Amino acid sequence: MSIRTFAIAAGLLAASALAQAKLPAPPAPTPEAAAKADEAKARAAYATKVEGYKLCKAMDKAAANHFKTTAGAGKQPSAGAPACTDPGPFAYTPPKPAEAAGAHSPAATATSPPSNQAPAGAPTPKKP
Repeated sequence: MSIRTFAIAAGLLAASALAQAKLPAPPAPTPEAAAKADEAKARAAYATKVEGYKLCKAMDKAAANHFKTTAGAGKQPSAGAPACTDPGPFAYTPPKPAEAAGAHSPAATATSPPSNQAPAGAPTPKKP
């Protein structure tokens, strides 16, 4: 490798380091973007459940075929396999905003003391 090639590579490396250093930080996500990300996360979780269900059904079908074809060999299917659970249709309910959830509501007024115990400095009644 010649010195010229090395110098060009070093210059490009330095330029890329400077370009990376000048990139601004990403902006904070807006509430709409956060809600969209939450829905995408819920859809991905649902897709995972559906794929698991389809895999379970395919494995059950393959096992049934295996035991049907090897019935003469004396093998019996085990009854310990769990049943496949259908995840049902996709349903996403967005969480309530903090204001609607009552996060900023004032505390309720106390109508009774917090406990029925005597204070620590109170004398105890004498036993008869």
